[in-house]
Amino acid sequence: MRFYSLEDVPNPRNSAYYTDERKWGLPGVHCPVCHAIWSTAADDYPSVDLSHLPSREQEKYSARCEDDYAEFERLREQVRPLVPPGVHLWPGSGFGPLTGPARGIFGPLTLAHPWRLLMQREPLERLRAEGLRGLKGCRTQLRFRKKNPPELLEMELLPRGRLHPDCLPADRPAPCPKCERKGWTRPPASELILDGATLPQDLDLFRLEDFLTTIIGTERFVDAVRRLGYELDLSFRELPVRGS
Repeated sequence: MRFYSLEDVPNPRNSAYYTDERKWGLPGVHCPVCHAIWSTAADDYPSVDLSHLPSREQEKYSARCEDDYAEFERLREQVRPLVPPGVHLWPGSGFGPLTGPARGIFGPLTLAHPWRLLMQREPLERLRAEGLRGLKGCRTQLRFRKKNPPELLEMELLPRGRLHPDCLPADRPAPCPKCERKGWTRPPASELILDGATLPQDLDLFRLEDFLTTIIGTERFVDAVRRLGYELDLSFRELPVRGS
């Protein structure tokens, strides 16, 4: 099986734009061990609804920094039963639909942000009919000024698979024992190598669990997108796969 990273194109045909807002999310943290202040922008679960929580509790799931790490951990464990099994839930993980203003023209598949894939309803249904696995679309609440706006669905992509150690810095430090923040960044796209032993066998679309901004599609996904003519503003980079 071949695997590809999903990337945007230098000169997109469409002019899609939307703000990257969400109703709920875990706060960022100030780690008491490594002292880093940080959060992630790509660990999102749009199907998760926190409206059952008291309003004062919902307010704690907002874009802010939580200095009390124990409180962050409490908030994380409170929401864990609602998310897919096995996900990590990093500081900044987002919940609920995308909200905020949007403008421009959205194609069948839109990668306006490298870590977030939007689809319109018909393309999603046709790709599902192809037998592709892992295509979970969640309705957005993006607001358009124009009449008859498109129905946009955000793909909820599970974190699966990792980069092979051969493409990571040899002298990279160990992650923080408390917050698990890595002290290094992802290699350039041209240098990525996937760790074959970690790749899922039951998903045709997912994001890497160690670098959440990287979306991966199988050759089944890429072939279907190309055959149906949905490639417009997407490019696919085949990544080498290496055994552990």
